[in-house]
Amino acid sequence: MKKIVVIGGGTGLSSMLKGMKRLEDVDLTAIVTVADDGGSTGRIRDIYNIPAVGDIRHVLCAMADEEDEGFFSDLLNYRFEGSEDVGGHNLGNLIFLAMINTTGSFMGAIESISRVLNVKGNILPSTLDVVTLYAMMKDGTLVRGEKNIPTVYNSIDHVFYQKYVHAYKPAIEAIKNADLIIYGIGSLYTSIMPNLIISDISKAIEKNPCKKIYFCNAMSQPGETDGYTVQDHINAIEKHSFKHPVDLVVVNQSMLPKEVLDMYASQNSYPICIGNEATDYAIIQRDLLALDTKGRIRHNPMAVKEVVEELIKGV
Repeated sequence: MKKIVVIGGGTGLSSMLKGMKRLEDVDLTAIVTVADDGGSTGRIRDIYNIPAVGDIRHVLCAMADEEDEGFFSDLLNYRFEGSEDVGGHNLGNLIFLAMINTTGSFMGAIESISRVLNVKGNILPSTLDVVTLYAMMKDGTLVRGEKNIPTVYNSIDHVFYQKYVHAYKPAIEAIKNADLIIYGIGSLYTSIMPNLIISDISKAIEKNPCKKIYFCNAMSQPGETDGYTVQDHINAIEKHSFKHPVDLVVVNQSMLPKEVLDMYASQNSYPICIGNEATDYAIIQRDLLALDTKGRIRHNPMAVKEVVEELIKGV
């Protein structure tokens, strides 16, 4: 049985895992950022001094048993109206908080909800510390908080934590034992990097000789990757981790309707291009995308699954 570790956060990671949980003869582990400080997640984090639960909640829903996935996803992602008391909170975040209090620990909550949802795989935070993500912009501007980073129209030089962050030891063990490590899909600086800038996480990845794969975002993200090529993504990962962190990059080649591209262009978001640079990693292109009911670009979970199945054969 092959052991696969996927590192990231946000909706992109959840899309991947919806497909990957269907892989056969695979021991799947998701290592998830807890740096989110916006919305319901941020309010709970600040009041109760616990790691951010939002990305974990998304991953729990994504990795739930297929029969329960739709119902529980809708239930756990339900957001109460208003802005006071429970207003603005996701039901899943409140359930998660209740389970922390009931079980006595953050991991106890994950394990209990995983059993209820019959989760297909393992879900681990990259740290149990309560962390705050910072970004230093190329003009010297300092931005505090994950939620604020994409809102500053500037170029990111690097992201970091001001204090030493302790890696969650079971996450380190999962990385050490992995037969394949995958970064993404997700926001480069606010979903992937918050894991990699934990020094012991990056050191464990570097020491494992297994193949490292990067699923590159299909579109640039305003405030994070404006004007980026695939190579720019890899350069950024290397800057935040170690030399030669990627062996292979998976790039989307799906053709998108002009009206969809125009809609994204109006939001300063454009397709990520491969570029002409010589690289020390391989690139494969696959049809990975689908459109949701609102015409938004999403990664097709089953297309991701098929690519990972292809990659497993080479492990």
